Amino acid sequence: MKALVLSGGAGTRLRPITHTSAKQLVPVANKPVLFYGLEAIAEAGITEVGIVVGDTADEIREAVGDGSRFGIEVTYIPQEAPLGLAHAVLISQNFLGDDDFVMYLGDNFIVGGITGLVEEFRAERPEAQILLTKVPNPTSFGVAELDGEGRVVGLEEKPKQPKSDLALVGVYLFTPAIHEAVRSIEPSWRGELEITHAIQWLIDEKRDVRSTTISGYWKDTGNVTDMLEVNRSVLETVEPVNEGTVDETSEIIGRVRVEAGARVTGSRIVGPAIIGAGTVVNDAYIGPFTSVSEDCRIEDSEIEYSIVLRGSSVTGVRRVEASLIGRDVEVTPAPRNLKAHRLVLGDHSKVQISS
Repeated sequence: MKALVLSGGAGTRLRPITHTSAKQLVPVANKPVLFYGLEAIAEAGITEVGIVVGDTADEIREAVGDGSRFGIEVTYIPQEAPLGLAHAVLISQNFLGDDDFVMYLGDNFIVGGITGLVEEFRAERPEAQILLTKVPNPTSFGVAELDGEGRVVGLEEKPKQPKSDLALVGVYLFTPAIHEAVRSIEPSWRGELEITHAIQWLIDEKRDVRSTTISGYWKDTGNVTDMLEVNRSVLETVEPVNEGTVDETSEIIGRVRVEAGARVTGSRIVGPAIIGAGTVVNDAYIGPFTSVSEDCRIEDSEIEYSIVLRGSSVTGVRRVEASLIGRDVEVTPAPRNLKAHRLVLGDHSKVQISS
């Protein structure tokens, strides 16, 4: 069995972070989201992995390499444009061959992995098996309709009037039958080949399509709110460890991981939290559910329930919370004598100002 990991999306909902970084590489608890998926695939015993890449191909290649660090062998499959999940299957047929495979969306996060799902599929081998979960906003997802016995009878992509609240989670399992399906469908109104249409084709052809409804934790990390929520969830599992330097005037409370080379002086850190390698925390407060990446500086500031990416600094700021701060960012107080706000913002930025 093989795996197909989709990592070609533009990440428009995470802009401006994704103007300069692949959305699949935005870190959760100081580890890229994509890595959690690759680890789950390896844990399920799958070693041959195709990664579909787009405009951020070079960055994905640099981060993942040949896959050996995860115990897998990676083949990169270029996709010239994000033309749909079924299109990704279509262009990957040479890699997939006649093997069964799991398709995993690289920006999705599932607690508990996929080992049980893969084992069930290997034993039963339906033409397709999809993962479902109940969501409060089904119009934002692919939605499944089940009959009275729980069989899949219909799928819709982002329906205006959903027939259920069961959304497709970003993990799919297929036999080679899916290749005929993706060749048989037409682009949707969005101009994309939708995987929901391909699975619907299998249903219409009376093929065996099954579903598993999960009650565990799943998130599509496509926006800041969900990124912070996934970060919170992962930090709940952090084991306390100190591989850096914490002086005697500092206070560490709860599950806090201080990575190698980090220095904490005159500060209070309340876990769960992670302080990345080489980061300096001085005269600061870092509150629960905060991940600070490597080589950052947090000084004379307070920050909580946030993600700070590599090389950034937050200095002299009274309070920062529920924030995603990109790489090499400087956050400082505004000059006190000004009566106006001075902003330097990239495209698609969002700013909240207290006035």
